[in-house]
Amino acid sequence: MSSLSLAVRDSSTMLRRNLLHARRYPSLTLNLLLTPVMLLLLFVYIFGDTMSAGIGGGGADRSDYIAYLVPGLLLMTIGSTTIGTAVSVSNDMTEGIIARFRTMAIHRPSVLVGHVVGSVLQSIMSVVVVGAVAVAIGFRSTDATVLEWIAAFGLLTMFALALTWIAVGMGMVSPNAEAASNNAMPLIFLPLISSAFVPVDAMPGWFQPVAEYQPFTPAIETLRGLLLGTEIGDNGWLAIAWCLALTVLGYLWSKSVFNRDPK
Repeated sequence: MSSLSLAVRDSSTMLRRNLLHARRYPSLTLNLLLTPVMLLLLFVYIFGDTMSAGIGGGGADRSDYIAYLVPGLLLMTIGSTTIGTAVSVSNDMTEGIIARFRTMAIHRPSVLVGHVVGSVLQSIMSVVVVGAVAVAIGFRSTDATVLEWIAAFGLLTMFALALTWIAVGMGMVSPNAEAASNNAMPLIFLPLISSAFVPVDAMPGWFQPVAEYQPFTPAIETLRGLLLGTEIGDNGWLAIAWCLALTVLGYLWSKSVFNRDPK
């Protein structure tokens, strides 16, 4: 069997293992998924009229705020889902299964690949669920073309891959699952200080650079442009650059920790 066939076979086995774990223990994924859904319902039905009046500069229109809010919530869903990846990786590292895998004749990177591919699939499924809830409460994207929908899906997938590799690294360096969950909290905290809920220019002047120069804001603005027809500008290139940088950083970090000889 060639090395490529061995890598594909072992990676498929590890992917199946992680998907089975997710199916048998759905409570973690469900709890993480409920956060963006609850925020969506909270901001639309409790704050929707007030927020839409502030953003539009005129009368309240909840449907306008739904359109503004959904792209940010979709990316927040990805960040929330990848916290479960950090916890799952930490459990593997601390419960001894990784030590067992080290002694087996398997393709070593397949252990990480299984986690990453499984997490990306879960993230996309979570995005579909949140998107379905958004459509049910009034979100519409009537101006987006087929190519723009494909580009939006590609951006979401790239972002999920990037955050997943970062979450894998966080899980590998965490001493236990609780620490992994805490270490990965920035992945769900950063969207709260981005343009997900209000425009950057509505924030205090000293805080605007924090919201503007972080990975979520350009990705959110690019997704809004693709789905709603707003101006994208340089945000598209910035979003792709962030995705590539985080993916490479997370991959090198995770690989370095995984290949380190256990103490």
